[in-house]
Amino acid sequence: MKTRFSRSLQTTIIFLVVGGILALALGGFFSSASASFGRSLISAQTWVSTRYITIRDFFNAPSDIASLQQRNAQLESEISGLQAQVIQLQQQLTDTQVLAALVDFSQGSPESVYKAASVIGRDPSPFLHYIIINSGSNAGLRRGMPVVTNQGLIGRVDAVIADAARVQLVTDPSSAINIRLQNADTDAILVGSVTGDIAIEMISQDVDVQEGDVILTSGLGGNYPPDLLVGQLFNLRKRDYELFQTASVQSTVDFSRLEIVLVIMNFKPIDITPLVPETTP
Repeated sequence: MKTRFSRSLQTTIIFLVVGGILALALGGFFSSASASFGRSLISAQTWVSTRYITIRDFFNAPSDIASLQQRNAQLESEISGLQAQVIQLQQQLTDTQVLAALVDFSQGSPESVYKAASVIGRDPSPFLHYIIINSGSNAGLRRGMPVVTNQGLIGRVDAVIADAARVQLVTDPSSAINIRLQNADTDAILVGSVTGDIAIEMISQDVDVQEGDVILTSGLGGNYPPDLLVGQLFNLRKRDYELFQTASVQSTVDFSRLEIVLVIMNFKPIDITPLVPETTP
Protein backbone atom coordinates (compact mmCIF):
# COMPACT_ATOMS: atom_id res chain seq x y z
CA MET A 1 0.00 0.00 0.00
CA LYS A 2 2.75 2.39 0.92
CA THR A 3 4.61 1.55 -2.27
CA ARG A 4 1.63 2.46 -4.42
CA PHE A 5 1.17 5.72 -2.55
CA SER A 6 4.82 6.60 -2.96
CA ARG A 7 4.71 5.99 -6.73
CA SER A 8 1.54 8.06 -7.06
CA LEU A 9 3.15 10.88 -5.13
CA GLN A 10 6.26 10.78 -7.37
CA THR A 11 4.17 10.82 -10.50
CA THR A 12 2.15 13.72 -9.19
CA ILE A 13 5.28 15.71 -8.32
CA ILE A 14 6.77 15.08 -11.76
CA PHE A 15 3.62 16.26 -13.49
CA LEU A 16 3.52 19.35 -11.33
CA VAL A 17 7.18 20.16 -12.06
CA VAL A 18 6.78 19.61 -15.81
CA GLY A 19 3.60 21.60 -15.82
CA GLY A 20 5.24 24.42 -13.91
CA ILE A 21 8.14 24.49 -16.32
CA LEU A 22 5.79 24.55 -19.29
CA ALA A 23 3.81 27.36 -17.68
CA LEU A 24 6.95 29.37 -17.06
CA ALA A 25 8.17 28.75 -20.59
CA LEU A 26 4.88 29.76 -22.11
CA GLY A 27 4.91 32.84 -19.92
CA GLY A 28 8.29 33.92 -21.36
CA PHE A 29 10.30 33.57 -18.17
CA PHE A 30 13.00 31.42 -19.85
CA SER A 31 13.61 33.68 -22.97
CA SER A 32 16.56 35.58 -21.48
CA ALA A 33 18.13 32.41 -20.18
CA SER A 34 17.62 30.71 -23.55
CA ALA A 35 19.24 33.62 -25.40
CA SER A 36 22.22 33.58 -23.04
CA PHE A 37 22.59 29.86 -23.48
CA GLY A 38 22.38 30.23 -27.29
CA ARG A 39 25.04 32.92 -27.32
CA SER A 40 27.28 30.80 -25.15
CA LEU A 41 26.74 27.82 -27.44
CA ILE A 42 27.55 29.91 -30.57
CA SER A 43 30.71 31.28 -28.95
CA ALA A 44 31.81 27.80 -28.03
CA GLN A 45 31.18 26.58 -31.59
CA THR A 46 33.09 29.52 -33.04
CA TRP A 47 36.06 28.90 -30.78
CA VAL A 48 36.13 25.20 -31.63
CA SER A 49 35.80 25.92 -35.36
CA THR A 50 38.63 28.47 -35.31
CA ARG A 51 40.96 26.12 -33.48
CA TYR A 52 40.06 23.30 -35.87
CA ILE A 53 40.83 25.42 -38.95
CA THR A 54 44.13 26.54 -37.43
CA ILE A 55 45.16 22.97 -36.63
CA ARG A 56 44.08 21.76 -40.08
CA ASP A 57 46.03 24.53 -41.85
CA PHE A 58 49.07 23.75 -39.73
CA PHE A 59 49.12 20.13 -40.85
CA ASN A 60 48.21 20.95 -44.48
CA ALA A 61 50.76 23.81 -44.83
CA PRO A 62 53.74 21.68 -45.98
CA SER A 63 51.80 20.13 -48.83
CA ASP A 64 50.35 23.53 -49.83
CA ILE A 65 53.82 25.12 -49.85
CA ALA A 66 55.20 22.31 -51.97
CA SER A 67 52.29 22.67 -54.39
CA LEU A 68 52.80 26.44 -54.61
CA GLN A 69 56.52 26.01 -55.18
CA GLN A 70 55.85 23.50 -57.94
CA ARG A 71 53.32 25.82 -59.55
CA ASN A 72 55.72 28.76 -59.25
CA ALA A 73 58.50 26.77 -60.92
CA GLN A 74 56.09 25.79 -63.69
CA LEU A 75 55.07 29.42 -64.25
CA GLU A 76 58.71 30.56 -64.30
CA SER A 77 59.48 27.91 -66.89
CA GLU A 78 56.56 29.07 -69.03
CA ILE A 79 57.68 32.72 -68.69
CA SER A 80 61.22 31.78 -69.73
CA GLY A 81 59.86 29.94 -72.75
CA LEU A 82 57.71 32.92 -73.74
CA GLN A 83 60.65 35.30 -73.33
CA ALA A 84 62.77 33.06 -75.54
CA GLN A 85 60.01 33.08 -78.16
CA VAL A 86 59.80 36.88 -78.00
CA ILE A 87 63.57 37.20 -78.47
CA GLN A 88 63.47 34.73 -81.35
CA LEU A 89 60.62 36.61 -83.03
CA GLN A 90 62.44 39.92 -82.55
CA GLN A 91 65.56 38.42 -84.12
CA GLN A 92 63.52 37.05 -87.02
CA LEU A 93 61.94 40.47 -87.49
CA THR A 94 65.39 42.11 -87.48
CA ASP A 95 66.72 39.58 -90.00
CA THR A 96 63.67 40.12 -92.19
CA GLN A 97 64.15 43.88 -92.09
CA VAL A 98 67.85 43.52 -92.94
CA LEU A 99 67.08 41.17 -95.81
CA ALA A 100 64.38 43.50 -97.11
CA ALA A 101 66.85 46.40 -97.05
CA LEU A 102 69.46 44.32 -98.86
CA VAL A 103 66.91 43.28 -101.48
CA ASP A 104 65.99 46.93 -102.06
CA PHE A 105 69.67 47.82 -102.34
CA SER A 106 70.40 45.04 -104.83
CA GLN A 107 67.40 46.02 -106.94
CA GLY A 108 68.75 49.57 -107.03
CA SER A 109 72.02 48.29 -108.55
CA PRO A 110 70.90 45.78 -111.17
CA GLU A 111 74.30 45.85 -112.90
CA SER A 112 75.82 43.87 -110.01
CA VAL A 113 75.24 40.25 -109.01
CA TYR A 114 75.07 39.73 -105.26
CA LYS A 115 75.47 36.77 -102.93
CA ALA A 116 74.08 37.14 -99.40
CA ALA A 117 76.10 35.66 -96.53
CA SER A 118 75.81 35.64 -92.76
CA VAL A 119 78.56 36.81 -90.44
CA ILE A 120 79.72 33.82 -88.37
CA GLY A 121 82.95 35.16 -86.89
CA ARG A 122 84.74 38.34 -85.91
CA ASP A 123 88.32 39.41 -85.54
CA PRO A 124 89.59 38.83 -81.97
CA SER A 125 92.82 40.74 -82.59
CA PRO A 126 93.14 44.50 -81.92
CA PHE A 127 95.58 44.82 -84.85
CA LEU A 128 93.51 43.23 -87.63
CA HIS A 129 89.98 44.00 -88.69
CA TYR A 130 88.04 41.27 -90.48
CA ILE A 131 84.90 39.14 -90.30
CA ILE A 132 84.16 35.53 -91.30
CA ILE A 133 81.14 34.79 -93.50
CA ASN A 134 79.44 31.45 -94.16
CA SER A 135 79.96 31.34 -97.96
CA GLY A 136 83.13 30.24 -99.71
CA SER A 137 84.52 28.83 -102.91
CA ASN A 138 81.68 26.29 -103.18
CA ALA A 139 79.33 29.26 -103.60
CA GLY A 140 81.60 30.92 -106.17
CA LEU A 141 83.40 33.39 -103.89
CA ARG A 142 86.89 34.43 -104.91
CA ARG A 143 89.58 36.50 -103.29
CA GLY A 144 89.24 40.22 -103.99
CA MET A 145 85.44 40.34 -104.35
CA PRO A 146 83.97 43.49 -102.75
CA VAL A 147 81.59 43.11 -99.79
CA VAL A 148 78.84 45.63 -99.02
CA THR A 149 75.58 46.13 -97.15
CA ASN A 150 72.71 48.43 -97.97
CA GLN A 151 74.52 51.02 -95.82
CA GLY A 152 77.74 51.04 -97.82
CA LEU A 153 81.14 49.43 -98.35
CA ILE A 154 82.46 46.93 -95.82
CA GLY A 155 85.63 45.62 -97.44
CA ARG A 156 86.66 42.76 -99.69
CA VAL A 157 87.16 39.00 -99.56
CA ASP A 158 90.70 38.37 -98.36
CA ALA A 159 90.83 34.56 -98.06
CA VAL A 160 88.49 31.73 -99.09
CA ILE A 161 87.89 28.10 -98.16
CA ALA A 162 85.14 25.76 -99.32
CA ASP A 163 82.31 27.00 -97.10
CA ALA A 164 83.61 30.20 -95.54
CA ALA A 165 85.55 33.33 -96.36
CA ARG A 166 87.46 36.03 -94.53
CA VAL A 167 86.55 39.63 -95.30
CA GLN A 168 89.10 42.38 -94.73
CA LEU A 169 87.25 45.47 -93.48
CA VAL A 170 87.98 48.97 -94.69
CA THR A 171 88.98 49.73 -91.09
CA ASP A 172 91.95 47.33 -91.25
CA PRO A 173 95.37 49.05 -90.88
CA SER A 174 96.60 47.48 -94.11
CA SER A 175 93.55 48.59 -96.11
CA ALA A 176 94.04 51.35 -98.69
CA ILE A 177 91.22 52.23 -101.10
CA ASN A 178 91.11 54.73 -103.92
CA ILE A 179 88.16 57.04 -103.32
CA ARG A 180 86.73 60.26 -104.62
CA LEU A 181 84.94 63.12 -102.92
CA GLN A 182 81.63 63.51 -104.68
CA ASN A 183 81.14 67.22 -104.08
CA ALA A 184 84.76 68.22 -104.63
CA ASP A 185 85.21 65.81 -107.55
CA THR A 186 88.74 64.88 -106.51
CA ASP A 187 90.53 61.62 -105.77
CA ALA A 188 92.27 60.54 -102.56
CA ILE A 189 93.19 57.46 -100.53
CA LEU A 190 91.07 55.92 -97.75
CA VAL A 191 93.12 54.14 -95.08
CA GLY A 192 92.28 52.14 -91.97
CA SER A 193 93.98 52.15 -88.58
CA VAL A 194 94.68 49.99 -85.54
CA THR A 195 91.92 51.80 -83.63
CA GLY A 196 89.35 51.01 -86.33
CA ASP A 197 89.03 54.62 -87.45
CA ILE A 198 89.25 55.45 -91.15
CA ALA A 199 90.76 58.56 -92.68
CA ILE A 200 91.47 60.21 -96.02
CA GLU A 201 94.98 61.02 -97.11
CA MET A 202 96.49 62.61 -100.22
CA ILE A 203 93.87 65.34 -100.70
CA SER A 204 95.41 68.09 -102.80
CA GLN A 205 95.86 71.43 -101.07
CA ASP A 206 94.27 73.18 -104.05
CA VAL A 207 90.95 71.37 -103.68
CA ASP A 208 88.11 73.04 -101.78
CA VAL A 209 86.89 70.29 -99.46
CA GLN A 210 84.00 70.71 -97.06
CA GLU A 211 83.03 68.64 -94.03
CA GLY A 212 80.07 66.42 -94.84
CA ASP A 213 81.28 65.64 -98.38
CA VAL A 214 80.14 62.21 -99.53
CA ILE A 215 82.91 59.67 -100.13
CA LEU A 216 82.64 57.05 -102.90
CA THR A 217 85.02 54.50 -104.34
CA SER A 218 86.72 55.82 -107.47
CA GLY A 219 87.40 52.51 -109.23
CA LEU A 220 91.06 53.41 -109.66
CA GLY A 221 93.55 50.70 -108.85
CA GLY A 222 91.26 47.89 -109.99
CA ASN A 223 90.40 46.66 -106.48
CA TYR A 224 86.86 48.03 -106.17
CA PRO A 225 84.13 49.05 -108.60
CA PRO A 226 83.36 52.77 -108.72
CA ASP A 227 80.65 54.63 -106.82
CA LEU A 228 80.34 52.40 -103.76
CA LEU A 229 79.29 54.51 -100.78
CA VAL A 230 81.95 54.72 -98.04
CA GLY A 231 80.89 57.54 -95.72
CA GLN A 232 81.17 61.24 -95.06
CA LEU A 233 84.15 63.49 -94.45
CA PHE A 234 84.60 65.30 -91.13
CA ASN A 235 87.39 66.87 -89.09
CA LEU A 236 89.28 68.27 -92.07
CA ARG A 237 92.94 69.16 -91.34
CA LYS A 238 94.64 71.61 -93.68
CA ARG A 239 98.10 72.98 -92.88
CA ASP A 240 100.01 75.34 -95.16
CA TYR A 241 103.35 73.61 -94.57
CA GLU A 242 102.02 70.17 -95.61
CA LEU A 243 101.65 68.92 -99.18
CA PHE A 244 98.21 67.38 -98.71
CA GLN A 245 95.07 67.81 -96.67
CA THR A 246 93.85 64.99 -94.41
CA ALA A 247 90.48 64.26 -92.86
CA SER A 248 88.62 61.72 -90.78
CA VAL A 249 85.76 59.68 -92.20
CA GLN A 250 82.45 58.74 -90.64
CA SER A 251 81.52 55.40 -92.19
CA THR A 252 77.90 54.79 -93.09
CA VAL A 253 78.27 51.20 -91.84
CA ASP A 254 77.96 50.13 -88.20
CA PHE A 255 80.72 47.50 -88.15
CA SER A 256 79.80 46.34 -84.64
CA ARG A 257 76.37 45.11 -85.81
CA LEU A 258 77.12 43.30 -89.05
CA GLU A 259 74.91 40.25 -89.45
CA ILE A 260 74.20 39.78 -93.15
CA VAL A 261 76.35 41.09 -96.00
CA LEU A 262 76.36 41.06 -99.79
CA VAL A 263 79.30 39.88 -101.90
CA ILE A 264 79.52 41.43 -105.39
CA MET A 265 80.02 38.28 -107.44
CA ASN A 266 80.47 39.72 -110.94
CA PHE A 267 83.37 42.05 -110.10
CA LYS A 268 86.82 40.75 -110.97
CA PRO A 269 89.64 42.69 -109.33
CA ILE A 270 92.60 43.60 -111.50
CA ASP A 271 96.13 43.55 -110.16
CA ILE A 272 97.87 46.48 -111.82
CA THR A 273 100.99 46.24 -109.65
CA PRO A 274 103.19 44.94 -112.51
CA LEU A 275 102.21 47.99 -114.56
CA VAL A 276 103.17 50.51 -111.90
CA PRO A 277 106.72 51.72 -112.46
CA GLU A 278 109.07 51.22 -109.56
CA THR A 279 110.54 54.31 -108.04
CA THR A 280 114.32 54.43 -107.84
CA PRO A 281 115.79 55.55 -104.54
